[in-house]
Amino acid sequence: MMAKTVIIGGGVIGLSIARELHKRGHDGITVVDKSTCGEESSWAAGGMLGPQAESDHGGQFYDLCSESRDLYPTLAAELLSETGIDIELDTKGTLYVAFSPIEMERLASRYEVQRARGLTVEMLDAAEIRRREPFISPDVVGGLFLPNDWQVDNRKLIAALRKYTELNGIEIIENCEVRGVKTKDGKVVNIVANDREFDTENIIVCAGAWTSKLGLPLPEVVPVRGQIICYRTAKRVYEHVIYSLRGYIVPRQDGRVLSGSTSEFVGFSKGVTDDGVATLRAMAEEISPSLASQTPYDSWSGLRPKTADEIPVIGRIDGLTNAFAAIGHYRNGILLAPITANMIADRFEMDITVMPNRNSAIG
Repeated sequence: MMAKTVIIGGGVIGLSIARELHKRGHDGITVVDKSTCGEESSWAAGGMLGPQAESDHGGQFYDLCSESRDLYPTLAAELLSETGIDIELDTKGTLYVAFSPIEMERLASRYEVQRARGLTVEMLDAAEIRRREPFISPDVVGGLFLPNDWQVDNRKLIAALRKYTELNGIEIIENCEVRGVKTKDGKVVNIVANDREFDTENIIVCAGAWTSKLGLPLPEVVPVRGQIICYRTAKRVYEHVIYSLRGYIVPRQDGRVLSGSTSEFVGFSKGVTDDGVATLRAMAEEISPSLASQTPYDSWSGLRPKTADEIPVIGRIDGLTNAFAAIGHYRNGILLAPITANMIADRFEMDITVMPNRNSAIG
């Protein structure tokens, strides 16, 4: 079969790129996914939009994350208008808390670094943190407030992007794993997937943790398993995403509370383990002892796609004029989805290289 532009991988990155290309007037877009679109790492994510919580330092990658976060208010409003789905963008901010003087020293150092870079961050004492979050542990000694670190319901984001494709004639082919890519004279000409082949004019690789199985000239991407558990409260009892040095809890509008996450190098082995659940429960109960009276009602895991330097690769694939990659987003796939879609669409339309000063196979 013929597909003008094939996007390999239908997670948040692939679906965001499909939407952006369509909005810019491109047609003939086909998204091919090995399973069900959006139900791998994008589905398993916590949904935080937290460049400051995730990084002690600045630099180009931090700036990219911040720029992408700032696209979310417009994206949320557009998706609501386009699809009727509210992705529940929550801009209440993030608390990063300490439970010992040593931990507070580390957060104080982070505070100084971020302040020196001109970032918005507040240092709070224990009394102020307890005022803002009454259910937090009485052992809290202080922390930071990051007003510009937000969250979104990642599963509703996936649902909205998927509905956009359905409403706008973007073809979705699921349960169809790409096994190989055929090239000729510096171009991709054919994609082999399960029992079918696609002739194509362009490909965009968004295959997440499975990228390196395609055999393309790309930096290696390895899977990193992350487990999450989920509690349910009768109503929302936490106002903010709350980080500690061991993990985080994420409150949803409907009363769910996510606790995550582990980082495990176990290959492509998914699943939830007793040790993982125990670790996550201990972390969540340290932040809020009231959770000890509850049993998590759900748990899941996903495979994050990690490059050696933990920085994504976004751009044209070296030596292939009609092939692009948006891979290796690791812990920041949800956060970076809007800016990645814009970057790939720009490179699709013009001869633009990848993020400058990055030593990679992309140019």
